[in-house]
Amino acid sequence: MKFNIVNEIKLSYSRKGNSDKVISNSYDAAEVFRQHFDSDEIDYRESFFALYLNQSSKVLGIRKISESGISSTIVDVRIIMQTALLCNASSIIVAHNHPSGNLKPSNEDLKITKNIKNASEFLNIKLLDHCILTSTDYLSFADNGYL
Repeated sequence: MKFNIVNEIKLSYSRKGNSDKVISNSYDAAEVFRQHFDSDEIDYRESFFALYLNQSSKVLGIRKISESGISSTIVDVRIIMQTALLCNASSIIVAHNHPSGNLKPSNEDLKITKNIKNASEFLNIKLLDHCILTSTDYLSFADNGYL
């Protein structure tokens, strides 16, 4: 039995059907996120997504980071950053929904945004925005001075 062998790590990213979608503002981002949230569950339970962009603000891809309960979801910043590095993202936008319909960011929303921003700055990746979505509206942290 050999105990001195270490596991090999393999990561992959595939850009199937390159997207030409450019994100110019928070409305563009909210519309992309809205297409990926389950419309039957946006008013039921929280989900958190990250959108990855290149230097030209073209969408590289989107990833669901977590899906959880009625009033919260766990967000692991390392997963967000891992994906950003894997797809060579220059910037990211994150979003989650508030099933309550209340667009006001909670203290926990502000805290996780700060953690994501700190991690992204360390990796020289720009956090452009954090959007909160409801089934009918959205709030942009960048547009409202929270970022």
